[in-house]
Amino acid sequence: MNQDRIPPTVRRTYGTNDLAQAASFAGGFINFGYWQGIDLAAPTPEDRVRSQEQLYRRVLREFAEPRERLRLAEVGCGRGLGSALALREFRFAAVTGVDIHPDQIERARAVNARALATYPDRLAYTLGSADELPFSDGYLDGVFSVEAAQHFRELNGFARESARVLRPGGRLVVTTFFTAPGPDAAERLKIMLASFADGLDVPHPLDTFTTDLTRHGFTDITTESIGTHVWPGLDRYLTDTVPPAHWTRHFLTAWRDALLDYHVITATRI
Repeated sequence: MNQDRIPPTVRRTYGTNDLAQAASFAGGFINFGYWQGIDLAAPTPEDRVRSQEQLYRRVLREFAEPRERLRLAEVGCGRGLGSALALREFRFAAVTGVDIHPDQIERARAVNARALATYPDRLAYTLGSADELPFSDGYLDGVFSVEAAQHFRELNGFARESARVLRPGGRLVVTTFFTAPGPDAAERLKIMLASFADGLDVPHPLDTFTTDLTRHGFTDITTESIGTHVWPGLDRYLTDTVPPAHWTRHFLTAWRDALLDYHVITATRI
């Protein structure tokens, strides 16, 4: 894969800057978390880790039993902790974490060395991009992605490649934050949130993605807002971990102003 395709902000954020070390995250995961059932009175770093694990569990429960027969890939796996969790807790036949950044794949292999040694034929991490997945046609039973699609330059290629690598009846599950449609929302987000201003995050309207999925052969497409279990909990944790004026505190405002929301999308390959 041509490494020149990695956008500069993505290369920097997940390379030398190693976003997993930021105060807003914990435990090596890099997602905003699913905070349902977590006491927000005084959330701890352990609660932060639990929230991130729970977001993975929320996604992985969308794959039907018997899960022991399913071969999955995670697109945008980062440090690979979610892929390892999928194998450990859900007992899938095999899970491959895919990431565009070579530093993240190197970290994933190091952080999950014990799991890789324990399951050498069932867990793997490899380079690849959302629009150029390293699998043959129809090889996978499931594809999932957790808070990575906001970094993809466009989602049409992701929909196309997911359809290609999934067998008929295979399942796609994606969770991340999607933006309100229109240029006004995109411009307001660039003013409020540094990640949109510098191009790390790309404004993707939800309806555009579901249209892409339909175009590339998916059916039974569902979308569910889970923002009430993401944004308030995240902001409460940030209250104790970043300065009051830090730009990440504006995610809650953007959600309340209906400029973005967090969704779980599921779809079945025809």
